Amino acid sequence: MSIEVLQLCPLMPSLETALSERFTVHRFFEAADSEAFLADHAQRVRGVVTGGHIGIPAEIAASLPALEIVAINGVGFDKVDLAEAKGRGIRVSNTPDVLTEDVADLALGLVISVLRQIPRGDAHVRQNRWPDGDLPLGSKVSHRRYGIFGFGRIGQAIARRLEGFDAELAYASRSPVQTHVRNAGSLVELAAWSDVLIIAASASAETRNIVDASVLEALGPRGVLVNVARGSLVDEPALLDALESGGIAGAALDVFVDEPRVPQRFFTMPNVVLTPHMASATHETRQAMADLVLANLDAHFAGRNLPTALV
Repeated sequence: MSIEVLQLCPLMPSLETALSERFTVHRFFEAADSEAFLADHAQRVRGVVTGGHIGIPAEIAASLPALEIVAINGVGFDKVDLAEAKGRGIRVSNTPDVLTEDVADLALGLVISVLRQIPRGDAHVRQNRWPDGDLPLGSKVSHRRYGIFGFGRIGQAIARRLEGFDAELAYASRSPVQTHVRNAGSLVELAAWSDVLIIAASASAETRNIVDASVLEALGPRGVLVNVARGSLVDEPALLDALESGGIAGAALDVFVDEPRVPQRFFTMPNVVLTPHMASATHETRQAMADLVLANLDAHFAGRNLPTALV
């Protein structure tokens, strides 16, 4: 009998096809009645495939007595209770490393977009407003101070790219890093030093709302915030207030607290660039992520070590 797997969110078509070839896949996110769906399938489900933005809600995990593995299609694992998984003997995997370059590339794209007003310029031309006058001047990208909060794989990849812009660099991190980049100390100290503060730290209970009003105040009226980490790291109401009041100069955001629902207050702000959590959204990286999801599932059900185990 085929192994039964619960799919919690849409995945790229090639991954969904490969999953269906290997397993009996139950697409939970398409269920009209989730309780009835689980009543029909929960007892036999041995694997869950999910995204980092969803993880596995505690009530779903609790309803799956035969669950053996949660395979995350993404790097984030803050929405999976790892302690509970370990206690139940459930393996958890993610897809690290393969998306580092793309996330770092998008971070640079967001920096350039917000400082040089690329989305505003595009709209200015498309809406035929150029004959009526030019845009206000933007800000220089090169020779600026860039602070990076979170200096793991992605933070360091961002720093390497910024060196090409003759940038001054500093970082803050929960753990010291062996690097030539200066450790600025606390996040508030990093924000106060920075022209542009880039958020690249992992999400956890400790980092929830860590970019709060005090950090934004330290960043100041000429400072810009860029977030390619998770929406939960930023106190969104405080950010909106700072943007509306001129407390900071602008923001570029790929992630939000309640995705895909984004506060409408952002929509009318000309000093904000918004993208739909697309940092890893390239053909090449999504395929590499899919390959890792399958490799972890295949390894587990064959009794081998997982390539990228969290638990």
